[in-house]
Amino acid sequence: MNKNNEFEPKIAAFLCTWCSYAAADLAGSSRIQYPPNIRVVRVPCTGRMDPFLIIKAFNMGADGILVSGCHPGDCHFLDGNLYARRRFVMLNEMMQYAGVEKERMNFTWCSASEGKRFAGVVEDAVNNVKKVGPWQGFDGQGFNQEEGETTVEKV
Repeated sequence: MNKNNEFEPKIAAFLCTWCSYAAADLAGSSRIQYPPNIRVVRVPCTGRMDPFLIIKAFNMGADGILVSGCHPGDCHFLDGNLYARRRFVMLNEMMQYAGVEKERMNFTWCSASEGKRFAGVVEDAVNNVKKVGPWQGFDGQGFNQEEGETTVEKV
């Protein structure tokens, strides 16, 4: 929450080193403004990303997820992004079955030259998560932030 008691989500952003991370870097060096709500996790390729990292991010208190990789056909590892897309579709369905709103999980493509697009993607992801509110955990109990640690509240 910010000083106006408006919900400000924390979003774990898993970015491909070769494209999306470079797009984030370009947005920053070009001074393109975007919400500071993302916490970047740099991955070698979204196709090599373990889907359980997303579940772990939610368990650690992330309100939303952004996974961004290279455009189809432009993957540094040839077809890693296509594997990621397939995994993400399956994981998204599983997470919806577990009660996670689809707005919390965002998957996109950004090339290294798309700093402005990256800023728009982050803004869209933040707005999507703001619509559904704070993450209440898989058990619906919520999270409590104290001194930089994430702890699950017990009722």
